[in-house]
Amino acid sequence: MSRIGKLPIQVPAGVDVTIDGRTVAVKGPKGSLTHTVAAPIEVSKGEDGVLNVSRPNDERQNKALHGLSRTLVANMITGVTTGYTKALEISGVGYRVQAKGSNLEFALGYSHPILIEAPEGITFKVESPTKLSVEGIDKQKVGEVAANIRKLRKPDPYKAKGVKYAGEVIRRKVGKAGK
Repeated sequence: MSRIGKLPIQVPAGVDVTIDGRTVAVKGPKGSLTHTVAAPIEVSKGEDGVLNVSRPNDERQNKALHGLSRTLVANMITGVTTGYTKALEISGVGYRVQAKGSNLEFALGYSHPILIEAPEGITFKVESPTKLSVEGIDKQKVGEVAANIRKLRKPDPYKAKGVKYAGEVIRRKVGKAGK
């Protein structure tokens, strides 16, 4: 058995899980998510609000899908109850962000401002001109949007200027040695 896949998933109070064939739908206080589980994997609802994920045999592919499917369903349940947040920091002279409605406008040293629109299910919070956070119920979408924002101006290894995740340590390089 997959060490992760064999663990039961606890469904907290206030979360409604519906299993229709291969489709798992989760509805909670923050919203609802659906996921279609890969072909050989089965999701079953047990007593006391527990979900179990099982696989038909021990083929290599099925073992991999077992742990993956269990984690994706568990992430959906966490998302609709508490949600996910990814914090970003901006460092550099003149680098800043400001909210324009539900969108973000970045000044990152280019000749033009960069406008990022919030995808469906994602909200942006600007705490200061150099700190922002991406919030949502879908873990994959939150991470993807945060990565796309970071990609606008990756942190420079020489001066550590750019957009980075909060708490990310940038490996610094020494500049060229002068005489």
